[in-house]
Amino acid sequence: MNQQVDGTSVERRGDRELVVRRTFNAPPSAVFRAWSEPEMFQAWWVPKSVPGLSLVSCDMDVRTGGKYRLEFGAGGDSDTMTFYGKYLEVVPNERIVWTNDEGEEGAVTTVSLKDQGSTTLLRFHEVYPSKEVLEAALQGSAVALPEQLDQLDELLTSKAE
Repeated sequence: MNQQVDGTSVERRGDRELVVRRTFNAPPSAVFRAWSEPEMFQAWWVPKSVPGLSLVSCDMDVRTGGKYRLEFGAGGDSDTMTFYGKYLEVVPNERIVWTNDEGEEGAVTTVSLKDQGSTTLLRFHEVYPSKEVLEAALQGSAVALPEQLDQLDELLTSKAE
């Protein structure tokens, strides 16, 4: 699976890897803040196309060895979904690597930022534990990544104005 959606490229690599790329008209420091400051992250992470979904709790200690916990609510339901893990590596304005520990099917995610002068190339790379888990992600959460990155682009554009 290789596709281009509104400036975002999505590429499947082998049986267990997904690579998403997007260029932003913002410096790496601004893009890094959007991934590492809870109030900014909450402003763009939830896809607007999913009715009733909200990020009701966002705890992020973005440093090597730190942890995160995201709790999502769906409309009027009292049920929530929780995602959590730890940061394996954080290099400010360059790289964030984290685990997804909510189950055995969690991927290791790396977000890399490359300064390209007046723009930043973001590379979102996930390694899944099996081909089946990647297949499930390609039918579920990974589908929303282009929309989420569009929302991040909107946020960065509004902050720059």
